[in-house]
Amino acid sequence: GRKDRSLVKARLAELDRANPKEYEEFRLLQLLYTSISALVIFSISILLGWSFISSTLFVIVTGTVSYLYCDRQLSLSVKRQRNAIEAEFPAIIEMLTLAISAGESPLTAFKRISENSHGHLSRKFRKVISSVHLGTPFHSALDLMGRDLNSPLVRKFVDSLVNAMVRGAPIAEVLIRHAQEARDHQRNQILAAAGKAEISMMIPVVFLILPISMLFALWPSLMNLNLFAS
Repeated sequence: GRKDRSLVKARLAELDRANPKEYEEFRLLQLLYTSISALVIFSISILLGWSFISSTLFVIVTGTVSYLYCDRQLSLSVKRQRNAIEAEFPAIIEMLTLAISAGESPLTAFKRISENSHGHLSRKFRKVISSVHLGTPFHSALDLMGRDLNSPLVRKFVDSLVNAMVRGAPIAEVLIRHAQEARDHQRNQILAAAGKAEISMMIPVVFLILPISMLFALWPSLMNLNLFAS
């Protein structure tokens, strides 16, 4: 088949919408939005009596924007899911650490967490368990989950866990290390978000409140100068 250069299929797969029907529905919806928006602009241009060149130009621009808007919404959905997974990740890792430290096998711990927790990452765990029940080796199913998620944080954890399982290394130590790294990553994200929020809060202060305050402070002086000048 043709290569999916737009990565629509890959993004849909990350959202657990990998079947061809989902892809066809997305493309149909994208085409529908593009056609409707272009038709609306074309109708408005006829009613307003625009020239043929202007009408064609606006129709093309509107259709292109609508097409790209659908694509961007898909990317935003993927980004929101990745952020949600990375937010859930530290708590999930700590649950895994407790379960495996208590003597459970990694597969049993994954199954327990997938059954007793809710969220995007838990849903991915359930997909791993289903693959194992269908005959896929646990480490292969886990590796596939790490590649599908496309999250550097989760991918690093999965690689370390798979290596520990294949080599027979202590899994609890791997989990403890990654739990700490996940908490550090989450703290850094919170600090970064706080920094951006602080900058956003400065914008109305600098461009709105400060000029108005200066205007109120200088207004009596300006009025006195006008009186003296007159």
